[in-house]
Amino acid sequence: MFLAAGVLHAAAQDYPTRTVTIIVPFTPAGATDILGRMAAAALEARLGKSFVVENRPGAGQQIGVNAVARAAPDGYTLLVATSSALAINPTLYKKISYDPVKDFQPIAMLAHLPFILVVNNDLPVKSVAEFIKYAKDNPGKLSFGSGGVGASHHLYGELFKTLTGIEMTHVPYKGFSPLHTTASRFT
Repeated sequence: MFLAAGVLHAAAQDYPTRTVTIIVPFTPAGATDILGRMAAAALEARLGKSFVVENRPGAGQQIGVNAVARAAPDGYTLLVATSSALAINPTLYKKISYDPVKDFQPIAMLAHLPFILVVNNDLPVKSVAEFIKYAKDNPGKLSFGSGGVGASHHLYGELFKTLTGIEMTHVPYKGFSPLHTTASRFT
């Protein structure tokens, strides 16, 4: 989801007259960052002005989201948001310093990303049923990584554990890209 802080006051025919910053509340090289960079390149080509992506990860996306919520509501600071920032965080945390409905104006849906279950090739399973059986036969020996505590990948992993009755340890990373580059096993 592409969002702008507050209501855009810039006239469409004059926008943009200077560089636009696109905040991505994740580490570089993850799916959200790549989408933000693709959008920036397309907007630059179409509008003839610079669109710069700035990664501000941390605190379950709250660092980046707060930066956009506090920015001037002029359309020059945009946010690439996910369902975690807008729908999950308000229910997960007792207090957040932004209101996803009042503080942002939706601009466009950039993508719909599915979630998939992957395991290391060395794990002796070839299906979800075999994975669940293996996990039940080896309680507490498996772990799963996510792009951070409270991220949708974390919550999907916890839901999977609950629905299947298996035990796995959650290993949070500072983003999904660091998970891919530093984890040697998805087991």
